[in-house]
Amino acid sequence: MSTIYETLKKDHDKHREMLDLIVTTSGDNEMRRDVWDKFYYDVSAHAAAEEETFYSKLMATEDGQPEGRHSVAEHKELDDLMEELNDTDMSSPGWLVKFKQLKERYEHHMEEEENDVFPVAKETVGKDGNEQIGAAFKKRKADEFELVEEKAEEKLEE
Repeated sequence: MSTIYETLKKDHDKHREMLDLIVTTSGDNEMRRDVWDKFYYDVSAHAAAEEETFYSKLMATEDGQPEGRHSVAEHKELDDLMEELNDTDMSSPGWLVKFKQLKERYEHHMEEEENDVFPVAKETVGKDGNEQIGAAFKKRKADEFELVEEKAEEKLEE
């Protein structure tokens, strides 16, 4: 079983690959749309699961509160940027400009988590529950995907 740190790092690596792929695309084409959709839903589910299973534990400790709050605030900023991208025509030059801003901020966020937050979490949350937190994260992320699918089906029915 993977620890929460290994699980989050694996997601981060996948997200980095998608970011790098999207930035090489141009216009509103099938590849950009497909990779963007996968990225958007995976990052959204990742953030929701991370906040509930990882950051809640970190913020329950006095030493973990500053890092946890900072990261959750960054999630909100990234979510806002992703929503702006969803509302922007992919074929407009503004879409790629906004995407590059998202890419830079998300890469910063992942690096900060891995280099600054994880060491604090290992000290404050401890190592005993890491596999349990990792398993809870995976389950919560899967649940989040189910909620997204339900919302998409409801929109189609309207």
